[in-house]
Amino acid sequence: MTEGATFPDLRGASVFITGGGSGIGAALTEAFLRQGAKVAFCQRSDATPFCDAMEAATGNRPLFLPCDISVTDQLQLTLATAAKVHGDITVLVNNAANDTRHETLKTDQAFWDWSMAVNLRSYFFACQSVIPGMKAAGGGSIINFSSISFMMADKGYAAYITANAGIVGLTRTLAREFGPDRIRVNAIAPGWVLTERQKELWVTPEALSAHLARQCLPDPIQPEDMAGAVLFLASNASRMMTSQTLVLDGGFISS
Repeated sequence: MTEGATFPDLRGASVFITGGGSGIGAALTEAFLRQGAKVAFCQRSDATPFCDAMEAATGNRPLFLPCDISVTDQLQLTLATAAKVHGDITVLVNNAANDTRHETLKTDQAFWDWSMAVNLRSYFFACQSVIPGMKAAGGGSIINFSSISFMMADKGYAAYITANAGIVGLTRTLAREFGPDRIRVNAIAPGWVLTERQKELWVTPEALSAHLARQCLPDPIQPEDMAGAVLFLASNASRMMTSQTLVLDGGFISS
């Protein structure tokens, strides 16, 4: 990972990242570890090798807690465990999501409900779980990952797009409700980030070339390109910033 800015107030901070062992989440976990934060993260698959690699690279080992975020009581227990080990969570990054493609006319209620459980409901209940601890700590920062998909009038994954629009609404209402407690709530809307999942499923030379032609900036977006903005939103450097959505898409939706 390229060296970036240092945020001294993040040293020792209790940070929790959903989906923090792969893709964008892995880049965020590493970034916070390099700041000296106490990082806990969850995902369904075993992340022990990733934790070993992070400890070797940064000298700071993350706490991995297996969890299916679509199961609310499991998610709540996972967050409580992280807070017990690291202290009240003062930085929450809701990052985990699933953008499985689906046809609207073939989508049944079970798939819709599952997609909402992963992509929106888990965000709400993760926020609900950490806010009391943030209040006790005198404040905190919640960063919700959305997507530019709902800004593009795109097609092929209506449930995911709907959830990402909902994330921005959730961000704004929680920012208003808990601003008096000095809890800041912001969102990040990435463009097409070239995670391994994206490369395996959808990236082709033709598709990538067409996408980059619409960006203002010519370079493909990498997972680590999300880290700087997240660290900024987590730190006191952005202490008067809340209820905002940062678009990190290389200028795609402006073209």
